[in-house]
Amino acid sequence: MPQKEVCPRGYQQVPGDAHTKALVHLRSSSSTSKKPPFDFTFEAIRQNLFRVTFTSSSHPLAPYPSVTKPEINLQNVNVFTKDNGSSKTFDVGGVTASLDWSHTPVLSLSWTGSATPLHRDLPLRSYVADSDGIAHYSVHDRDALHVGLGEKSAPMDLSGRNFLLSATDCFGYDVYNSDPLYKHIPLLIKATPEGCVAIFSTTHGRGSWAVGSEIDGLWGHFKVYRQDYGGLEQYMIVGKTIRDVVRSYAELVGFPLLVPRWAYGYISGGYKYTMVDDPPAHLGLLKFAEKLKEHGIPCSAHQMSSGYSIAETEPKVRTVFTWNRSRFPNPEEWIAKFHGHGIRLLTNIKPFLLASHPDFKRLVDAGGFFTDPDTKEPGYMRLWSAGGATGGDGCHIDFTSQVAFKFWYDGVQSLKRVGIDGMWNDNNEYTLPDDDWSLALDEPTVSEAAKKDVQNSVGVWGRAIHTELMGKSSHDALLDLEPQQRPFVLTRSATAGTLRYAASSWSGDNVTSWDNMKGANALSLNAGMSLLQCEGHDIGGFEGPQPSPELLLRWIQLGIHSPRFAINCFKTSPKDSSVGEVIEPWMYPEITPLVRATIKRRYEMLPYIYSLGLESHRTASPPQRWIGWGYESDPEVWTKRLKAGDEQFWFGDTILVGGVYEAGVNVAHIYLPRKTSSSGGGDNHFDFDYGYVNLNAPYTYFASGQWVDIPAEWKTSIPLIARIGGAIPVGKSVQTRVPGDNTAASLAVAELDDYRGVEIFPPQGSSHGTVFARTWFEDDGISLHPCSASYTIRYSSTEEKVLVDFVRDESGGFVPAWRDLDVVLHYGDQRRVVSSSGLVVEVKGRDDRGRMVYTVKA
Repeated sequence: MPQKEVCPRGYQQVPGDAHTKALVHLRSSSSTSKKPPFDFTFEAIRQNLFRVTFTSSSHPLAPYPSVTKPEINLQNVNVFTKDNGSSKTFDVGGVTASLDWSHTPVLSLSWTGSATPLHRDLPLRSYVADSDGIAHYSVHDRDALHVGLGEKSAPMDLSGRNFLLSATDCFGYDVYNSDPLYKHIPLLIKATPEGCVAIFSTTHGRGSWAVGSEIDGLWGHFKVYRQDYGGLEQYMIVGKTIRDVVRSYAELVGFPLLVPRWAYGYISGGYKYTMVDDPPAHLGLLKFAEKLKEHGIPCSAHQMSSGYSIAETEPKVRTVFTWNRSRFPNPEEWIAKFHGHGIRLLTNIKPFLLASHPDFKRLVDAGGFFTDPDTKEPGYMRLWSAGGATGGDGCHIDFTSQVAFKFWYDGVQSLKRVGIDGMWNDNNEYTLPDDDWSLALDEPTVSEAAKKDVQNSVGVWGRAIHTELMGKSSHDALLDLEPQQRPFVLTRSATAGTLRYAASSWSGDNVTSWDNMKGANALSLNAGMSLLQCEGHDIGGFEGPQPSPELLLRWIQLGIHSPRFAINCFKTSPKDSSVGEVIEPWMYPEITPLVRATIKRRYEMLPYIYSLGLESHRTASPPQRWIGWGYESDPEVWTKRLKAGDEQFWFGDTILVGGVYEAGVNVAHIYLPRKTSSSGGGDNHFDFDYGYVNLNAPYTYFASGQWVDIPAEWKTSIPLIARIGGAIPVGKSVQTRVPGDNTAASLAVAELDDYRGVEIFPPQGSSHGTVFARTWFEDDGISLHPCSASYTIRYSSTEEKVLVDFVRDESGGFVPAWRDLDVVLHYGDQRRVVSSSGLVVEVKGRDDRGRMVYTVKA
């Protein structure tokens, strides 16, 4: 890319704009006769949230940012200012913001009273115009952890690397090297034991982040955010921990959506199933559902790949929103049969039309595609269509077109009306070839923004706006048909704003390998910190060779401890690259019982997993968390190996998940983080550190703050460690129906969700008066505005007994089908369970794993 940097100087305050004492508005003198002056603003929005802009008449703000400017809320926040002519200092509720514009604006953020800044712009080269875009330089802390950016290659720590802020269809990517991947989320979080600062840019346009990868003898170690078009709008978020920053980021862009409970179950898939003509696909899929039943493997949903929409006559290419009637003669009748197995259906939809699509000419005539300003013709490009790289000429849908947006909305509703349960927004990275293509800009969502004096081009508005609007069109179409239910949109690409419409995502077309399984952990952790919190991977690998039995089982063992658990693939086959091969849970008979038991454990843990999803919606804490989440005072979590994030992670606050990432290895080296001070924080956090216990044989208890070797034979389990004082609410190990969910697929499920247990982990001996507490949440799993309930288990221990108290709060209106609660002790714990509050507790006996179980009567 050409580089034409100009660093404006001669800034002066602009009078009359200080509607709040926490605002500075500066204007540069004209840097050259050809360059207009630049405006710089710094403003405190909330106690820990600040907004920075850097604009000019030639570099306006993005016309449609991913978030709208929030209202200023500094009520009850002490704000003190000190003006020194060419500098100004603000103390905003314990955060000190210092701005010096004697040369270029240089912003520093620190805790009040601290001499060490958490963030500092690079002096003399902070805010720079660069051709049609800008660059923002800041000082790089080489010891800090950097995370976020939505989804980037492993390791988790982004420090010392350069990333494109773009999205692409990276089929078969290298998890440790490929960039860009599928997401466009310009959120970079710098984390240290002293505190964290997030920098979030609101544009949908392309750019890059060099996170200390560039070094210069004059400028030293720096980070630089570059943006191809327009002016800068950034939000700076300060927090003590990553948890604080992520929550504040959610308050800015929106909390993760409520996810239907069924979406946390096993989701099956495979490109081959909808591509088969003999026998026709609808029969093959029903046979697949029968095999699931035959093997006793519960399944909640199936991802229908796009073969259902392949045209029956030449050219046999994808025609979105149509049905191949040879493969699916009666979609409505077939879907009802599939629902009869208790399995929901997601259909794959892609935002482009090939020229052979029956609605192609209509959308051309109505202006539903991008326009090439040189030819005044639609923006044609080569598009993938089906199978192994089969393509054709066509056009991407311009979602700023009212006609195109409505076309998509109507198409989604047509699928929903025949019974499809959710949408799978795929291939929505918008890898358009020309920045100068123009947009329609008449869809009501963007029509007000279109009145701004900005250039009408793909580059200025940003390709990623269409990913977001596609999500909105799919979401709104589902919601308008069923306004009382949670719309479920699964999206491959995403922006910050897409998450207001899409409830789930995944890491795209990964490759089968041990390294890919390992590196995917790091992707998940950064995704979660970027609010992609119902996220996972295609278990076993989407592309590449078939996994060995050992690798497949290891991947399933790991995958059941992620928010999204799906097996979906397109294994290109030498025999037929248009159909490919699939991964099936029973493909290796020698491990089928182990696969079944592992998936059933996923269903057993659904109350725990679903509660983590509700917690995500309420607090923005991701279900899958970095090992240092909540353990920032432990120096070991800041070491390179643990900042990599690819070997172990927290699943909620009770289960520490390790992995085995090499064939033939049966021991894993795991670190057990330590709390060195009270964490506070309510029911789900513990004031003291009592260590850990191995969930599997030999069921060892461990002290915290050490590296340990955990035996993990591949036909048994990966390393799973429980935190002493934690709790795992569990249910039946099969698919169940929750009261209040009266959808067709749920009504076909025979088992009612009428059992609840809780696995607890008291210390081996006395808890010395410490009472551990864990709260989980439940609702009907389907309603948009559900009635809810919360349940709290409290327990302490002596040498002879475990004292429990159970509190149910159903004042929110949800009443589950279960009433009694089983308390499950760790293997080998022979102590009696008694009530600390007068509840009736009965001995139930040992479960099939040899653990003692007691029942707390309702």
